[in-house]
Amino acid sequence: MILDRAGIEALIPHREPFLLIDRVTELEPLVRAVAEHDFTGEEWYLKGHFPGNPIVPGVILTESMAQAATVAAMAHPDYRNGLGLFAGIEEMRFKRIVRPGETGRFTAVFEKMRRGFGRVKVTTHVGDELAAEGVILAVFQPATKVTP
Repeated sequence: MILDRAGIEALIPHREPFLLIDRVTELEPLVRAVAEHDFTGEEWYLKGHFPGNPIVPGVILTESMAQAATVAAMAHPDYRNGLGLFAGIEEMRFKRIVRPGETGRFTAVFEKMRRGFGRVKVTTHVGDELAAEGVILAVFQPATKVTP
């Protein structure tokens, strides 16, 4: 299943300026998702990180990987229209600088999912190069438990 931004917005609550993935190229609910973002240099956070030498912050890469994981969770009927929240970040490592003009590919693979608690192995690649990797712990709440 391939999703564009409208398809992503139909699954997760993130919106501009904090929707950090442009498309989903692979999706198997509660198993795996691969998403991409084209870094243009116009992103709001690059104006200050760093002027004259823009570098995509590690926290943005981490959030992008988390959004890929959230798409994989929210694509499952049990979590549709729900909410994904960070519960922890483990072993996150940054291996390569990501710059404007590059495309980040964010992969999220569920290692465990039980009662809404997920352990997700995540990576960011630029081309064939590993840029970041780690584990995201998340709580995925069904829509019935999300309070307005």
